[in-house]
Amino acid sequence: MSAGETARAVRRGVGLFEPRERALLEVTGGDRVRWLEGQISNDVASLGSGEGCYATVLTVKGRIVADLHVLAREDRFWLDTGAAAREALRQRLERYIVADDVMLGDASDRFARLALEGPAAPEVIEAVAGAPVALAPESATSIRIAGHEAVVWAWGTTGLPAFQLLVPPGGAPMVRDAIAAAGEPHGLLVAGDDVREVLRVESGVPALGSELDGEVFPAEARLDRAISTTKGCYTGQEIVERIRSRGQVNYLLVGLRFEGAAPPPGTDLVAADGKRVGEVTSVATSALAGAIGLGYLRRELDSPGTELRAGEATARVAGLPIVDEAAAA
Repeated sequence: MSAGETARAVRRGVGLFEPRERALLEVTGGDRVRWLEGQISNDVASLGSGEGCYATVLTVKGRIVADLHVLAREDRFWLDTGAAAREALRQRLERYIVADDVMLGDASDRFARLALEGPAAPEVIEAVAGAPVALAPESATSIRIAGHEAVVWAWGTTGLPAFQLLVPPGGAPMVRDAIAAAGEPHGLLVAGDDVREVLRVESGVPALGSELDGEVFPAEARLDRAISTTKGCYTGQEIVERIRSRGQVNYLLVGLRFEGAAPPPGTDLVAADGKRVGEVTSVATSALAGAIGLGYLRRELDSPGTELRAGEATARVAGLPIVDEAAAA
């Protein structure tokens, strides 16, 4: 099957992936809660052990250094982000450790990673654990799979119900085989990053290095869930709050449908009057929606159906998600 056809099947069942582009930093020390609260855009002070949130780390000008999934452990925080942002994130955070009892480490190599993404993911986790596993979004727990302890963390990259599984590297083959066997009655498919990319674009989920970088404000990427409006000060908050109070940004993330072949990322979006009004950031070929993409567009043009040029292709603005669960059923 093509990546688009496999993605359609995952939307009806579940996919098992082996993400290799993630990094896991950890924050320890007696001042870790107070310090991290001042570094990221969401509230970590209220998190208990096993609870988490989605957040961003910003520059002083309010632009995105990295997006990350934060998990409170008993004596540390885990910060999961794209591997491409590892060094920039580490340098940005280390710059703000002054006289704080805080240590920043890299736990990326301590675990092998598997991911279950798709509507049947909760049933597969329950089957492989041998008992119900009730997790709020972004929270985590530990279970044993094939004799190995696995951290099950409730988030994903495709917009579908999902879990990350962090396991000892030596136990990964056994855990993978156990999950594959438990998932067989649920239509589990072992799939690659190309399939996850189709699902991500279909769902309109922005990704680091494509939609998220040092030129983008969280509001432009529609990352409201990564921002706390009630917590104390953090780096970049002044700009974020100014944008929120004014209620507008110049560009917004949009979905795109193309007639014919999709243009490459980086292609300008051009309005009827010939003016450049945005840029294509990601493209995919969907079995459900054809040639599609994501991009940034002047906010006054973001209504679904707006027609644009993208290189030699015609592009029309699509609502997000481009593909929803009703379309996949």
